[in-house]
Amino acid sequence: MISAGEAELLFRLNEGCAITDAAWPELFIEGITDYIVFQERPQGYLTASNAHWLIDRVSKDGKVESRTELELLVTVLDKARWAPISLATFALEQVKRAVISGTGPLRNGMMLEPGRITAGEVDLLRRILYAFGGDGHVAVTRDEANILFDIDEAVANAETNPAWTDLFVKAVANVIMAASGYAVPSREEALRQEAALDSPDQQTSVMAFLLSMVQSNLSTVKDAYHNQTEEERALAHLEHQRIEIITNEAITEVEASWLAARIGRDGRLSPSEHALVAYLKAESPSIHPVLLQAVDRLGHAA
Repeated sequence: MISAGEAELLFRLNEGCAITDAAWPELFIEGITDYIVFQERPQGYLTASNAHWLIDRVSKDGKVESRTELELLVTVLDKARWAPISLATFALEQVKRAVISGTGPLRNGMMLEPGRITAGEVDLLRRILYAFGGDGHVAVTRDEANILFDIDEAVANAETNPAWTDLFVKAVANVIMAASGYAVPSREEALRQEAALDSPDQQTSVMAFLLSMVQSNLSTVKDAYHNQTEEERALAHLEHQRIEIITNEAITEVEASWLAARIGRDGRLSPSEHALVAYLKAESPSIHPVLLQAVDRLGHAA
């Protein structure tokens, strides 16, 4: 058992010791995770107040400064059965910061200009999205999707990263299907990376490669989506309510009108958005009429 005072001491040690043994990060992360997830009430869950305490302890001015503290956030999200969406979005924001500004613990020692995303950062985003989804069938939320769109806008002019396009398109497709009334699979099933995503060869255009990759990878999960029955819709609503009651924080669900306005909002489609729209037009899923109109309009514009 770790007391509140001992948890504070672990944080002071982590902040105050510039040089640490290689075993320290694991001990620190395990100790704080045990305390906040499994000892604080409600056991196994995180409330909004506990999440705010953790965010205050690992950040300064909203920024996490060390890789160990960032790993702590992801581990806590992963171990908790449910956590407030604010904790997941805070972790996602740290990746967004690295991509947009080129700074932060994810970029220490890396000579990368802003506006590029690495394979490691894509993997971290996937881990965070998996962790918040827990073991239930919770669609990607509006807050999470908003950050993914921000990242996509930031990397739109950089060399295409197929792993990013794969994750972005699957996550937004998940949002679209949920907003259109479909029952969604678990996030691990919906967002998993199917195969190695090699760069296109010299004989293949980047866009043709992305379209082919997206169509191939999404085709493996599209059967996992199905029209919700009234019972499934009621159960999904109750699950959201249960999470909100436990965590004491509301989840903003995605509205079709918001999503339609968010895709291509700067007047042009990014490569990843182009691949998403092309996939939706080709597969012609039965999606919300507002989204269908947006896809048709954006498809012509592309």
